[in-house]
Amino acid sequence: MAQPVAMGAMCQCAFGVAPCPITVSSQQTCVSGAMPLATIKDTAGLMFGMCSSLLNPAVAATITPVGTFTPMPCAPVFVGVWAPGSPTVLVGGTPALNANSMLTCAYGGVIKISLSTIFTVQVP
Repeated sequence: MAQPVAMGAMCQCAFGVAPCPITVSSQQTCVSGAMPLATIKDTAGLMFGMCSSLLNPAVAATITPVGTFTPMPCAPVFVGVWAPGSPTVLVGGTPALNANSMLTCAYGGVIKISLSTIFTVQVP
């Protein structure tokens, strides 16, 4: 069981330097605590400051002959949607996002929920 995720919950990328709040754009009708609940489709607007992944072409282009590199602005390319989501709780026909879900970036980053905004309810 995990906490559901609503608008404003914070997430963090393993290669990013700054956390980012989740913006719910997949639906606006199902709310908890006056905030829309997130679904596994909510990936829009996620940016984590600077990216330090060497799989990011912008970062790889800065590698010097001695092996140092310069982090570059985050421009994530998400592979799919948040997974696994809640298997039994649907929000507008889409699995609800829970605090155990993860999202993968094509540049090797794994994005996790670092702070849910709902503390009193749990979903599978």
